[in-house]
Amino acid sequence: MAKKNKQKKLKLPLAYKPMGFALGWASGTLAGLAFRKTWMALRHEEDAPDALDRERGWGEILLAAAVQGALFAVARSVADRTGAKAIERSTGVWPVTDGGRD
Repeated sequence: MAKKNKQKKLKLPLAYKPMGFALGWASGTLAGLAFRKTWMALRHEEDAPDALDRERGWGEILLAAAVQGALFAVARSVADRTGAKAIERSTGVWPVTDGGRD
């Protein structure tokens, strides 16, 4: 029985990769939408400044980068955790054996 469980653990990270990819793509898309809405609420502008935008100051550029980075990090963490919990619920095994990313 222990041998079967060990084989299952070895194969799960590979099986999790397609699900992780799909969740990562979806979370990135949702984070992009959330960032556009957040920037609109903060600055009442449709487009956030880019680092190469000559007309924008450092403050605006760094604020946009910080907000965008925070939203993407939160979305990615939610997607990763949700996917791992779904795998654990359906198989009884946590998808990553070393406690971190594969």
